[in-house]
Amino acid sequence: MVTASGPTAAPVVVESLQTVVSGPVMRKRELIDLVVEKSGIKKKDAKPVVEAMLAVLGEAVSDGRELNLEPFGKVKVRRAKEMPNARVMVTKIRQSINTVPEAAE
Repeated sequence: MVTASGPTAAPVVVESLQTVVSGPVMRKRELIDLVVEKSGIKKKDAKPVVEAMLAVLGEAVSDGRELNLEPFGKVKVRRAKEMPNARVMVTKIRQSINTVPEAAE
């Protein structure tokens, strides 16, 4: 299909919805609790470290830096759009299958 502004993609009919994000959301409180559980350190010691780490990661992503944090994975910002009250970023995360820790049973 071609319009006055140039070629455009043909419309596609979506027959079923697919969930993009699956599973429950992990919030900062749960992350801190899991770090405490996994590391054995006290919550009062873990909380400022986790908050500082999240701030550093947020700044790095905001600056457009690529993150390579095994076993979490390699994070790359593909696109970013400034909104009135936020920045929307489309990212790609590549996680190596061999470095993902086994889930606790």
